[in-house]
Amino acid sequence: MSNNQILTQPKVDQIVRRIGYQIYENNMGEDLVLVGVDSGGRKLADQINKTLKEISGKKSICHTISLDKENPLNKDILIDGDASDLRDKSVVLCDDVLNSGRTLAYSLTKLLTLEVKKVETAVLVLRTHGRFPIYANYKGYELSTTIKEHVEVRPGDGVYLL
Repeated sequence: MSNNQILTQPKVDQIVRRIGYQIYENNMGEDLVLVGVDSGGRKLADQINKTLKEISGKKSICHTISLDKENPLNKDILIDGDASDLRDKSVVLCDDVLNSGRTLAYSLTKLLTLEVKKVETAVLVLRTHGRFPIYANYKGYELSTTIKEHVEVRPGDGVYLL
């Protein structure tokens, strides 16, 4: 199987910056918390947070949500740090790739128990294999692929179709 680069790192950086501006415009005056799905989603949240700090001068709170992506009901879904940071706040749930929507759907189950004000979703790559009713409010790149293909985000190197 070949590795086809679909996004270079400079293009990823440009996309993340655009997403940051969109989030800022739609959440001006809101207390914002970014929650990244463990690993790639947290990296995206951190990059968006950096952009938000450059735009607004203030840093948002970032958290990581951890779950078993293959069997989300087998283990607890955990949020690092103080979960009370999310109460009555606008939350942006971030992940690197939205494939079926399963990971974000189960992540939402945890967030909704915390009495958040609003939840939006941000993804770097949106694939078209939705099995769960999850909508990406902010998307970087939409990609039609076969279900057998795999998209991998490599920090510092770009996005690849495997």
